[in-house]
Amino acid sequence: MSLPDGFLDELRVRTSIAQVVGRKVTWDQKKTNVNKGDYWAPCPFHQEKTASFHVDDKKGFYYCFGCQAKGDAIGFVKETENVSFMEAVEILAQECGMQIPARDLKSKELSKKQETLYDIIGEASKFYRTNLHTETGTHARDYLIKRNLTKDLQNHFEIGFAPNVRNQLEKYLLTKNISVQKMIDAGLVAKSDDGSETYDRFRNRIIFPIKDYRGRTIAFGGRALDSKTPAKYINSPETMLFDKGKTLYNFRSARNNLKRNTSLIVAEGYMDVIALHGGGFDTAVAPLGTAITEHQLKLLWRLTNEPIIALDGDNAGINAAMRAIDLALPILTIGKSLRFAILPNGQDPDDIIQSDGKERMQEIINNAAPMIDLLWQRELNSQKLDSPDRWAAFDASLKRLTNRIVEPSLRNHYFAAFKSKRAQLLNAGIVKTTGAKSKNKTYATLRTKASALAAQSSNTQLIRETVILAILLSYPALIEEFTYQIQKIELQNVKYKKLLETISSLGDGRTDNIIGKLNETFQQEISEILTNPHVKISPALQKTQNKNIATKILNEEFKKLETADGMQKEIRDAIDDVNSTSSESLTWRLGQATKAWSNAEKSTLDEIKEVGEDKKAMTDFLQNLIDNEVWIKKNK
Repeated sequence: MSLPDGFLDELRVRTSIAQVVGRKVTWDQKKTNVNKGDYWAPCPFHQEKTASFHVDDKKGFYYCFGCQAKGDAIGFVKETENVSFMEAVEILAQECGMQIPARDLKSKELSKKQETLYDIIGEASKFYRTNLHTETGTHARDYLIKRNLTKDLQNHFEIGFAPNVRNQLEKYLLTKNISVQKMIDAGLVAKSDDGSETYDRFRNRIIFPIKDYRGRTIAFGGRALDSKTPAKYINSPETMLFDKGKTLYNFRSARNNLKRNTSLIVAEGYMDVIALHGGGFDTAVAPLGTAITEHQLKLLWRLTNEPIIALDGDNAGINAAMRAIDLALPILTIGKSLRFAILPNGQDPDDIIQSDGKERMQEIINNAAPMIDLLWQRELNSQKLDSPDRWAAFDASLKRLTNRIVEPSLRNHYFAAFKSKRAQLLNAGIVKTTGAKSKNKTYATLRTKASALAAQSSNTQLIRETVILAILLSYPALIEEFTYQIQKIELQNVKYKKLLETISSLGDGRTDNIIGKLNETFQQEISEILTNPHVKISPALQKTQNKNIATKILNEEFKKLETADGMQKEIRDAIDDVNSTSSESLTWRLGQATKAWSNAEKSTLDEIKEVGEDKKAMTDFLQNLIDNEVWIKKNK
């Protein structure tokens, strides 16, 4: 639809963008200057702790210096409310008291037909609510009370009852001069298969009104009261107003109640949402009888970065969780993910709240597992890892999963997380095997020596980490260039992990005096790094401040850390395989890893000698490798 010239300009003039945005953010009081119309807040479009989102109330625009999101009040409503341009205009116009100009003939007709459907569905909602409180609705009221739906909850959710009569709603609407065809268009009445008769779509059911983002009833859900009814729950069919794949039950109410310290909960159905609301969890929504769709997922991410999917712990619940994960993987973006609160098997939210209290429900929500944990467990449970072939298949399945993630940085992080979990799994298997009284002393010996090797190499790794951090502090322009390596690195020094994360968020080539910005929080860590003797003698950190040298050294340090990590992995794998793989094969594998490590270190490590098939020779070989002074030579 086209609008008259000047209408949008008038709308923007009347609208305070600070007021519109202020409903979604908390202003930073230190940076915000209300008198100048200058507002700052953490960005609502990506996860951050600092206030990089700027609103100029006088000019009517917003801009985020972090994710580059920008626009005016109409664009902000469009993005945060997940509505069309015209719907955003309508929302703002209504708030400003402006009348939408007359539309073209076709648009007028469509709008008139929609408004008619809203009126018809509104009349049906009154009919259902009235019937709940008549003698006919006694059985329905008893059921609701039995399910702990108090009168306050019934009124809040506008719950009603459809009597067990074939055409009662149809007859009621006919008295309102509503044609049968319009009832059919609204999804309230259906025709028999042969088209000769009509009947009410909802009969002998508890009725749950389904509302749109503006709070208008657009459809209904019905819960059967007769246990013999084939379908326990049914929804209105899709109409001009209702698309079940694009609608979430209780969305508007949950959105309005959502605050910075609350969680958006995705429950299984109407009754779960209502039970959660009654227990104090008023930010719950539910899909409408289908698995979560991509549109619904994006709608959830409009409201929060990590919606919590609350599902039963039975097979159906777990399968639903996996479908949601598979749907989410290709559309994941930085800062947007899912968490899963798996309820005890056989219990729904109402069971938990009534038996154990809302504190127990809150505990389950607080302990919601990240998406990667469920993914890992699914792949781990899919096969028994008792052979090299099955390990290879397991590794391939993890690779396939990570490759489905389009965003490169997220894909790398998921790969690193899977790699870490795999290493923990292997180590757990080693501890379990060697903890028993095994006759295989070689296996236990190799594990002991591998631990010694790791201990000897740790000092080298700490030095490399320190040099890397010192260079990044001195050359913030290199942070963006080495983003991939930074994201892959697992720092051994836990004190430096938070520092590295903060450096990554600050340094982008435009950040000056990065040390000054970090000193308040990390003064001790920065002092330790910059006064380290290995840092002081680094060519990249001399007074000449040569960026090219710094780039070269960073490349070398990252490569050396990676090859050393690979060497230790081969040692761990050798321990795991020593009783099932020939010594010749293990020698070749360790030789290749040692060669790569040796080249990276430019060490004087002697070439590996052939050790044959003798297990004792293999043990001796590993002993010599562990004892080699080259691992600590540079640190003496």
